[in-house]
Amino acid sequence: MSATLAELSKVSGASLVGNPECVIKNVNTLSLAKSGEITFLSNRRYTHLLSQTKASAVVLSDDDSNNCPTNALVSDNPYLVYAKIVNHLYPMKRYNGNIDESAVIGQKCNIDDTSTISANVVVGDNVIIGAETYIGPGCVIGDNASVGENATLYANVTILHDVVIGKNVVLHPGVVIGADGFGFALDDEEWLKIPHIGSVTLGDDVEVGANSTIDRGVIENTVVCDGVKIDNQIQIGHNVYIGENTAIAACVGIAGSARIGKRCQIGGASNISGHIEVTDDVIITGMSGVANTIKVPGVYSSGIPITDNKTYKRNVIRFKSLDKIIKNIMLKLD
Repeated sequence: MSATLAELSKVSGASLVGNPECVIKNVNTLSLAKSGEITFLSNRRYTHLLSQTKASAVVLSDDDSNNCPTNALVSDNPYLVYAKIVNHLYPMKRYNGNIDESAVIGQKCNIDDTSTISANVVVGDNVIIGAETYIGPGCVIGDNASVGENATLYANVTILHDVVIGKNVVLHPGVVIGADGFGFALDDEEWLKIPHIGSVTLGDDVEVGANSTIDRGVIENTVVCDGVKIDNQIQIGHNVYIGENTAIAACVGIAGSARIGKRCQIGGASNISGHIEVTDDVIITGMSGVANTIKVPGVYSSGIPITDNKTYKRNVIRFKSLDKIIKNIMLKLD
C-alpha cells in the first residue's frame, strides 16, 4: 500500500519537515532508495550516505535533519518510527477462514470458523484454535493443545500435547514447542529417561524464530511471558521462565530451570546455565557465558573480542600462566 508523509507522520508520531502530500510507496536503504521511497538513518556509521540519498523522505534524528537533502520525518527514536512505518505500509497478510481438504482434524476440536488450516496439517483431539488464526502447511498440533486468536504458525511448526499458545503469537517455520527436555538419571552405567509431565505456556504477543525449540517442563510448565521475542535457532530448556518483553538473539542456549527477568536483552550465541536467575533489565552482550545469578540490572559481558591469531595465541599463553604470575607477585610482596 502507499501513504502520504502526512499520514506516516500521524501513524509514527514523527515531526514532518517538507511536503505533507508526498506519496510513499516503498521502503528502502539509504544507498538504494529512489523517488517514491522512504528510508531511515539510525546508525551513525551510515551518516555519510545521507547527502547522497535519492529517497523521497528520510526518517532521522533532529541532529541529522539539517543535512537531509529531501523531506524528513524527525524523531528522537528513528528506528522505532521506521518500524511503525513499515508495519503501516506492509500489513500482515490475512487469510480467509477455511480448512484444507488434506488436513487431518482430531475429535472434539474447537476451531473458530475464521481460522485457516492449510494443507497437510495434523490436529490432535480436543484442540482449541482461536479466531483469525493461521496454521501453515505441514504444522502438527498435539492433543489438548490451545492456540489463541490471531496467531500465525508458519510452515512445519510442531506444537506438542497440552501446550498453551496465547493471542497474537507468531511462530516461524520449524519451531518446536513442547518436546521433552534433556532429563536423564544415571543408573550405574546407563541413563534412565525422566518423563516430562509438565507442558509449555506461551503468553500473548510472543514471537519465536525459525527452528527454535522450547522444551516442556519436567513437572511444572516452561513459561514464556507476554511480549517475549525469540530469534532463530534458540534452545530453551525445561522449566525455564522468561519474563515479559525480554528479547533473545540467535543461537542462545538457556539451560533447564533458569529464570530470566523482564525486559532483558540477551546477545547472540550466549549461554545461560541452569538453575540460576537473571533479574529484570539486564543486557547480556553476545557470546557471553552466564554461570551465576545476576541480581543487579545492568550490562554484562564475558565474550572475548576477536583479534589477529598471533595476538590471540599470546593472550592464551599468558592467561594460562596468570595464576603462576600472581603467586610470584604475592611472594615478592611478602
